Amino acid sequence: MTTEDSSDFFNKLWKFFASVKLTIFILSALAGTSIIGTLIPQNEDPAEYFQRFGNFRYKLFEFLNIFDMYHSGWFRFLILLLGVNIIVCSVERLSATWKIIFTKTPNFNPAQFKTQPGTDFAVKLAPDLLKEKYQAFIARQFSYVRIEETQKGFCLFAEKGRKTKLGVYIVHASVLMLLIGSMAGSMFGFEGFVNIAQGDKTNVIRLKKSNQPHSLDFEIRCDKFSVSFYETGAPKEFRSALTLLENGKPVIQRDVIVNDPLRYKGINIFQASYGSVPSDNLTLSFTSKASGMMYTKKTTIGQPVDIPEGLGSFVIEHFHKSYEFMNHDMGECFVGTLTAPDGKKTEDIVIPLRFRGFDKMRRGNVIADIADYEPRYFTGLQVTKDPGVWGVYTGFITMIIGCFIAFFLCHQRLYIEVNRNGETSRVSVFGMSDKNKIGMEQRVKKIAKTLAGPEIGA
Repeated sequence: MTTEDSSDFFNKLWKFFASVKLTIFILSALAGTSIIGTLIPQNEDPAEYFQRFGNFRYKLFEFLNIFDMYHSGWFRFLILLLGVNIIVCSVERLSATWKIIFTKTPNFNPAQFKTQPGTDFAVKLAPDLLKEKYQAFIARQFSYVRIEETQKGFCLFAEKGRKTKLGVYIVHASVLMLLIGSMAGSMFGFEGFVNIAQGDKTNVIRLKKSNQPHSLDFEIRCDKFSVSFYETGAPKEFRSALTLLENGKPVIQRDVIVNDPLRYKGINIFQASYGSVPSDNLTLSFTSKASGMMYTKKTTIGQPVDIPEGLGSFVIEHFHKSYEFMNHDMGECFVGTLTAPDGKKTEDIVIPLRFRGFDKMRRGNVIADIADYEPRYFTGLQVTKDPGVWGVYTGFITMIIGCFIAFFLCHQRLYIEVNRNGETSRVSVFGMSDKNKIGMEQRVKKIAKTLAGPEIGA
């Protein structure tokens, strides 16, 4: 390939990325795929996808990574392509804008001003006496003022807001920040969950998408968990007292509630859920039908206890968060086995937490029940990391600033021509603005009225 061919190739490649048609195509593709990502729930159970779409469509969507679309390679490629397109388009158009913004001597074309609506008036003073007055007055309202002598008098050029033309490029930069932030979060961030029983600690979480274990650089310990309820029984507030440990030493101790996460080293720990596990603080009661006496025994799951009066022994074997008995949900239940003195076993004795005295229906020689039970809770935590979040925040703030500059601030230019007319002067005032032209016309009239007034023009 010759140098000329190489140059022609890069010129075509540059024009391709600088094309507005490419921008429209990419934005349309992103909009279309985002609609698909909304209609098809992301990161659900594969079995649900298979049941909903069938074998063929499931395999096709899985191959295209539709079920985790926003982390797919092709979606990231579209984001990267949009970023390159924005950069090339900005550079392509910035060169001409740069010359306008940062020139030391702006170019003014009187003929161009005279195509705009203007205001003419006569002033009794000669141009030489008006020059300094006009310059001082206009300099208070415009950042740049220049006077040029003419054969019949002078002309004055003024402008302000030249740098507002950068507003659109600030918006472009904000979009790039958003894209970079989202890509960083997509590629290097994670979201996972972990359940920690009160008093336990761990540094391993389960990732949401893959359910794979992920190790943290520190341990999370649940020192205490508390929950309060409304009168209806619905949870009112659940709170976790957490301690973060590095090398076995506490570094942060803080309570976490819903919508008030703990943040450490770019990792966010949210209170997400809670539950209960079997507790060591379990006291059973045994009531003898023969004597009517009730006895209490402390025990734990798997530990047999002897029942007084030679009524045998009892062992708790299971704890069920939800136990169905004769097609009725009994809620949280302990299930145990009663061994009689002759060695005969009665299995699956159900002791519900909500229904005290439930074992009376068995009509045995001894009635087993819960005398005291303090549930041991676990806290369900959502653990996330998004290294691109500050890029996204910065991008949004920058976009607001850029949009304000681009839509509400404007580049205004003023041209005043003063010609000698005998002992008096004839003054013409014209103005131009890249936005809000009606507002600029009103300002020109206001300036002309002041220039013609007694304070300046007399």
